[in-house]
Amino acid sequence: MNEFVAEYIKEHSEETLNLMLTMARIPAPSNHEEKRMEFCRNWLTEAGAEGVYTDEALNVVYPYNVTEDNDVVIFMAHMDVVFPDTEELPLYEKDGRIYCPGIGDDTANLAALMMCAKYVAQHKPETKDCGVVFVCNSGEEGMGNLKGSRKICETYKGRIREFYSFDGTMDGLMQGAVGSARFRVTVKTEGGHSYGAFGNNNAIAKISEIINKIYSIRVPAEGKTTYNVGTIEGGTSVNTIAQEVSMLCEYRSDNENGLAYMQEKFNEIFESAKTDKVSVEVELVGLRPCEHLNDEQRARRDKLADEATALLERVTGRIAKSGPASTDCNIPLSQGIPAVCYGTYYGAGAHTREEYVEKDSLKLGYVIAFESVLKYFK
Repeated sequence: MNEFVAEYIKEHSEETLNLMLTMARIPAPSNHEEKRMEFCRNWLTEAGAEGVYTDEALNVVYPYNVTEDNDVVIFMAHMDVVFPDTEELPLYEKDGRIYCPGIGDDTANLAALMMCAKYVAQHKPETKDCGVVFVCNSGEEGMGNLKGSRKICETYKGRIREFYSFDGTMDGLMQGAVGSARFRVTVKTEGGHSYGAFGNNNAIAKISEIINKIYSIRVPAEGKTTYNVGTIEGGTSVNTIAQEVSMLCEYRSDNENGLAYMQEKFNEIFESAKTDKVSVEVELVGLRPCEHLNDEQRARRDKLADEATALLERVTGRIAKSGPASTDCNIPLSQGIPAVCYGTYYGAGAHTREEYVEKDSLKLGYVIAFESVLKYFK
């Protein structure tokens, strides 16, 4: 990194910190990122970014040196957080840590990305041989179903050379894609009064049988395959035989064979529960693909991962780990596009209300973000 860029990072580190603190308070549940989307769009525009736009997926997109047909490199960090809050999120500092739901996943990374975009917008460096697209994306968490990443891969289809997602911490890379399928399963029965209609089918009992069978599945030995029932809701009262109950469940795998196996098992279980008095309605509410790379594409992805690992270790002085995960990179990796995912902070507690970032780690993260982006510029 040249001295000018290093000085820019130093001079603007407090601004980047304040940007993170401001955004962290803005509620942004998946599929309802409008408030944070508006903030990001306005901030980038005021920073001098030209051509910033939002799309129907609620992405905020800043294309730089993008022509009608040149190759592009994507850099994204997601705006949404896993929490459903619609009012300002609580934030406080203590003992060198900044606490807030979603502060790390993914607000800290989003702030680093946006400062890189501001630098490019203001200094207008020349790219080497491609366009660069900065994306504050939507829908990475939960029921967002990677809608933001899907839309970007659709918009720039056939032109994406490489794809980066700033997500997670500086501990290592999320390399490879864990695919998943998510379902809302609704069981309906005749129900009735708990005493007068005793003996009628109870939807709670029937869905419990389904859950028991799911938890009896022996997962494949190849790779890692998992399943989970996350929520259950329904019933009427303590003296009512439950007439309708629903649950959200999923399976995951880091390989396509595992996904196919679990699909077969889940289908068998759902079908076997149906009778003339018990209906089982299954709605697919989320589908995330595994990676699908040929040898040449995998070699390019591995090269990206090696470069990112070297960068993380050089800047932080720590060994960088790697492993598969479910991230925005699932979509490009399933389409043969080399992609890697890593973060720009240290912290813990992701997906809990006690989540925090270590304040002193943020300046290292800014270096990682800038070096990742600026390698595509002259």
